[in-house]
Amino acid sequence: MTRSIYVSVVGSGDPDADARAVAEQVGRLIAEAGAILVCGGLGGVMEAACRGAKSAGGTTVGILPGNDRRDANPHVDVAIATGLGEARNTLVARAADVVIAVAGEFGTLSEIGFALKIRKPVVGLDTWELAGHGHGVDATRPGDHCQGSGVPGARAGGGRLKRFVSPCARWTPWGQRHTREDDGRRACRRR
Repeated sequence: MTRSIYVSVVGSGDPDADARAVAEQVGRLIAEAGAILVCGGLGGVMEAACRGAKSAGGTTVGILPGNDRRDANPHVDVAIATGLGEARNTLVARAADVVIAVAGEFGTLSEIGFALKIRKPVVGLDTWELAGHGHGVDATRPGDHCQGSGVPGARAGGGRLKRFVSPCARWTPWGQRHTREDDGRRACRRR
């Protein structure tokens, strides 16, 4: 039995139009790669990513901060009401095999931090730039936590976005190696 890859998409609940467009394309690419999209289930980047995934026939999971599943955006297939408030960010990070951050604010930063702490690969598209122990954390080097601090040219409709997101949606979970052979020669490995 082949296990599906779970990709969490995190980002602002109130993004600009560019971030919404990128998130929608990310969601579509995740679905086209056969992965399951996980998110916080509400509006903004989360809704745009879910809309993109649904447009490509994908499955979406929303991990909601409140107690009511009806609060989920209309593109969520499986709504999980946690009643945890912002603490649900840990679940969004933990539920995934890989996390993709699109723009975002402090809630997004917390999800990136949780994912890196538990050694989940994180891809950043126009989001927070991070440093660990005085050195940048970067997906372009094998052995890092797989966090890229923004991808040049990562805009909706750009071929670079597809080359960056599609392999992440095919991430090989359960400790197996995954290598990206694109212009950046990115290699990621779970530890």
